[in-house]
Amino acid sequence: MAKTTITTRSAPAPSPVGRGLRADAPPARLPGGIELDTSAPGPEHRSFPRARLRVPFRVWIGEGTDRRFSATLGSENLSVSGAFIESTFFLPVGTELMVRFELEPKAAPVEARAEVLRQEHSEDRTGRTGMGLRFLEFFKQTEVTLARLFLGEQLRRFAEGYLQTARTRSIESELDRVVDALAAWELLKVTAPADPWRIGEAVAPAKR
Repeated sequence: MAKTTITTRSAPAPSPVGRGLRADAPPARLPGGIELDTSAPGPEHRSFPRARLRVPFRVWIGEGTDRRFSATLGSENLSVSGAFIESTFFLPVGTELMVRFELEPKAAPVEARAEVLRQEHSEDRTGRTGMGLRFLEFFKQTEVTLARLFLGEQLRRFAEGYLQTARTRSIESELDRVVDALAAWELLKVTAPADPWRIGEAVAPAKR
């Protein structure tokens, strides 16, 4: 059981991590051609980027013999904090339910407890029909799978470059090298003029 929270920082400052690090505007698309959605409203998306991503959501209320509702619905967009699922029926705002969905065929499905945050009808200004969900709690650390959707490529580029620097090559312990790279990434987050989810391309320091 785990929850993901984040504090955004807006004060710009030059990065001391090394030459070549920069924070750019977020790309329009994520790896795999997934489009970042910057238009959809909803408080479940205020602090997190969201992706236009259609995946089947298995949703249900109750467990075992107490299960009193279940359905499979498609997502319209998705973030670490919530999702909008398309539906022609509606659950009351505040309803808590369980959700499960897969982002990759070979990855463990994301499992979470969520609540219905709002309803949208086709006659509303958005033209969508469905429900906005807010994730309340994740299980089996599957929130990491969801976070990797947004950060995986950035982290990979940063780690591949940073682990080739003279500083990290001089560290003998593999664990210590990982810790050093994590510390450098955290420093970049603090000093970048963008929030941690929108750092953009993290270019590794020049090799010295």
